[in-house]
Amino acid sequence: MKVATFNINGIKARIEALPAWLDEAQPDVALLQEIKSIDENFPRVIFEERGYNVETHGQKSFNGVAILSKRPLEDVTRGLPGDDSDEQARYVEATVMGDTEAVRICGLYLPNGNPAPGPKYDYKLRWMERLKARAETLLHEEVPFLMAGDYNIIPQAEDVARPEVWRKDALFRMESRTAFRRFLNLGLTEAFRARNAATGHYSFWDYQAGAWNRNDGIRIDHFLLCPTCADLMTDCGIDKDVRGREKPSDHVPVWVDLAA
Repeated sequence: MKVATFNINGIKARIEALPAWLDEAQPDVALLQEIKSIDENFPRVIFEERGYNVETHGQKSFNGVAILSKRPLEDVTRGLPGDDSDEQARYVEATVMGDTEAVRICGLYLPNGNPAPGPKYDYKLRWMERLKARAETLLHEEVPFLMAGDYNIIPQAEDVARPEVWRKDALFRMESRTAFRRFLNLGLTEAFRARNAATGHYSFWDYQAGAWNRNDGIRIDHFLLCPTCADLMTDCGIDKDVRGREKPSDHVPVWVDLAA
């Protein structure tokens, strides 16, 4: 089962690029972030015609996440537990039945947090605590699961072309990186680093200052796998070339293959 995550930075802007990538990459499940659309306006027919079941958790003009799946989606839930007052559409879960295993798929768009310090950064750290609590619950229930999406976290210096530029940014502040490591301390596996320890691999390049042409990127889109899913992983990669195509997102897809 191939599962991918892709921050598309607006479904309207990526209305041609996203289907083209799906046709080429053929993921069984695609987690989308920043759809920037309310549920009623999401162009689901385009994806249903390609054999995908579609579930969205949308928000007008901002945020918004979605799951596209060629396999049936069961027990779909929207919103990250832990704060009933949180109205930002950043989280969606569903169970997907593979050939041999049922996997709980958690799609997320973690807050950016800038400017830091400040209220937005406080919200980011609180959101990460809630996500960690959700991971702990799933681990306790012994549910095979993965948490994937735009984490807005640069885990280590090897994940950024110019670390010195990002030192005080919310994505690279020590508090953010420490919060991310707490997931690993739970026993979750960061899929890409489990397969590739080399530097120079990124999933985001800013539109400004020729970042793409200079490979001035950062790696902020991640898969965290519970031990059961980590045992099932056969590969993980980044579709870097998507960034060089017409009307690209500033992110590119990241994917894992599971023997499930």
